[in-house]
Parts: sequence; C-alpha cells; structure tokens
Amino acid sequence: VQLQASGGGLVQAGGSLTLSCAASGLTFVNYAVGWFRQAPGKEREFVAHINQSATTNYLDSVKGRFTISRDNAKNTVYLQMNSLKPEDTAVYYCAARLISTSGYPYWGQGTQVTVSS
Repeated sequence: VQLQASGGGLVQAGGSLTLSCAASGLTFVNYAVGWFRQAPGKEREFVAHINQSATTNYLDSVKGRFTISRDNAKNTVYLQMNSLKPEDTAVYYCAARLISTSGYPYWGQGTQVTVSS
C-alpha cells in the first residue's frame, strides 16, 4: 500500500489550498482515509476522516472551513481547506485503514502547509 500526499504550499491567511492523497496497492473502496497534521513542537493531531460510504468527521477547529471528499475512480482523497489561519500551519499527512479495523497502518509522506499572517 502506498499513499502519496500532495498539494501543500504557502498561502496567506484567508486563502485556500486543496490537498490530495493518491492511493495505490489496495482496493480503495474498502478503506477509510484520514488526514492528520503536525505543527512544530506539537503532537500530531487528527484533522478529518472519510469512510467507505463517504461519512465524514472533523476536528472541531476546522469544521466549516475544511472539506474531505473521495473519488473512488481515482483512488484519491481530497482535503479542501478554506479560510486558512496561521494556526493551520503544519505538515499534513494522509493515512488509510481497512474498514472495520482500528488504527491507521498506512501513511503517506507529509506535505507542508504554511499560512502566513
């Protein structure tokens, strides 16, 4: 299983970015995918999750600003991030797990998101 995260960059506060997580080596429709982030000096934290039936959940601080979605035909999950804030600055990671299991055994490399004030 391989996950490839992309789409990070530098954006001004209030701006938008869309992250992508492309998966390979798995039957994508059988997997739930999550986005996590880690800011310098902080613990990694959950950001958003989408399961195989496209049910989603979010970190409270990103609700209403971030939207997670999936395109099963492209084996890709997206994280649309709007109204970005400096506190959203972090390395963002995507991770996958087989449905009906706990934990995320598969992780992509991170993509840096930097929001300037």
